[in-house]
Order: sequence, then C-alpha cells, then structure tokens
Amino acid sequence: MNNFKILFIALAAIALTLSSCKKDPEIEDPEEVITTLNYTLTPASGGAAVTLSFQDIDGDGGDDPIITVGALAANTTYTGDMELLNESVSPTDNVTAEVAEEDEEHQFFYQTTGGINIAYDDTDANNNPIGIRSTLTTGAAGTGTINIILRHEPDKNASGVSDGDITNAGGETDIEVTFDVTVQ
Repeated sequence: MNNFKILFIALAAIALTLSSCKKDPEIEDPEEVITTLNYTLTPASGGAAVTLSFQDIDGDGGDDPIITVGALAANTTYTGDMELLNESVSPTDNVTAEVAEEDEEHQFFYQTTGGINIAYDDTDANNNPIGIRSTLTTGAAGTGTINIILRHEPDKNASGVSDGDITNAGGETDIEVTFDVTVQ
C-alpha cells in the first residue's frame, strides 16, 4: 500500500508539472475580412464625386470581382475618402471603423501612374500616416493606374514607410486593388 501511495503522489506531481508548463494561447489580431473597397474622390473645387469601387463578396476563387471606375478631371485636386466593408455577413460590417480604431496597426499605400499623385491626409496617435483620408491630384489628360494596398501591422518607422513607400513596410496585406483610370 505504501508503494501505491508513492506511485500516486509521483504521478500527481508529474501531471501537475506538465499542466503548469502549458502556454496560454496567443490571441492575435486577425486580418480583416474585406469584400468591398470604395474610394470616393470629391473635387476640392466642387462638382460630382467619383467613386472607384471593388466588390468581391464571395472571396477569392469565386465569381470575378466587380470593379467600377469613373473618369477623373485633368489638373484637379480631390479629397479621397476610403470605405471598407465586409458584405459577406449580415448586417454588413463597416471595416473602415475597425481600421480607424486600430490606426497604429494599419496603413494604406497608394501606388500611381499617369501623373496621378496621392498624399496622406490623416495620421495615427504617433503622427504616422493611415490613408483613410487622402488628397489626390491629377495632371494632364491621359490614362493611369491607382493601386491601393492596406497593410496590417506594417513597420511604420521603417525607411520610407511614412512617405508611402511600401518596400520596407512588412506586415500582411489585408486588401490590394488596382484601378485603371482615365484622366480627361
């Protein structure tokens, strides 16, 4: 009986030691589910807004996404407002609000061609750019592209990142969309 007690105590001690070694699971901030991106451009001088829109409700591998663009006016400055939605759930989830709330963990990157320039118009608590609001300026008439990338947990202090250069940003891409635009 004495050996039984010793064995029981030894097994209990081993079980207690093993259970105390378990790590608590890490709770990570997951990437956002984004099915729709609307980039609304309002001319600073007034007039009708132009919305560049990407919608892919069924996600990768399903139906082709719906991409809508409008013509931009030449030599014009626009105020840009970004809207991100998850329309795969009901009610629709406004992901823009989540990105704004977690602004230190997100940054939009704008890559443009054709004489189109985009500058940041908002910052996080550390005075680093976010890109939910921006200023877009067009040049002469022609064609170009606007590539919009949202990065989750970029290194905002890396070289060039605060100027919109994605090269050293790191992080994970939440969404990337390229719009072919006409400037007239």
